[in-house]
Amino acid sequence: SLDPRQSGAQLIDEVLRVHHDHDAKDRRRIVGELAEIVGLDQRQINAMPKALSGGQRQRVAIARALATDPRVLILDESVAALDVSIQAQVLNVLADIRDERGISYILISHDLAVVRQLTEEAVVMQRGVVVERGATGEILDNPQHAYTQLLRASVPGPGWKPQRMRERLLGVTATE
Repeated sequence: SLDPRQSGAQLIDEVLRVHHDHDAKDRRRIVGELAEIVGLDQRQINAMPKALSGGQRQRVAIARALATDPRVLILDESVAALDVSIQAQVLNVLADIRDERGISYILISHDLAVVRQLTEEAVVMQRGVVVERGATGEILDNPQHAYTQLLRASVPGPGWKPQRMRERLLGVTATE
């Protein structure tokens, strides 16, 4: 979603120009504040997207969204393309932002660990129909609906190997 011809600072500034009536000096200050909030330094916020890592690009996108001063932010698979350590960093940034700004998130994710870390309440949908809702911990620890139970059971655990799953699903062994 980032224009490859604009730096992170320019991308955030554009949002500020469209949604607010700040002068250039105030916009620069706000861009710096947003960069700090999401954990980007001056070099990173002034870099072009191609010079940034996936996690840094995600942080620019979060800063852009925050530039509108939202009360609610929709996060659709917001960390799915990131490796686990970077996911954790971005999720911590999002949790800090929620706590400091009082913002609410609508999180769309298939990653139950992400759902557990970032939400207090959850809704499970199957083919566009709500099948279960309630406290996140209760839903994930004690799923009531068959679909939620299937989602929970599909999370890889210790000793899980993709080959074993293939064999179980297809009824074949590795030697066949």
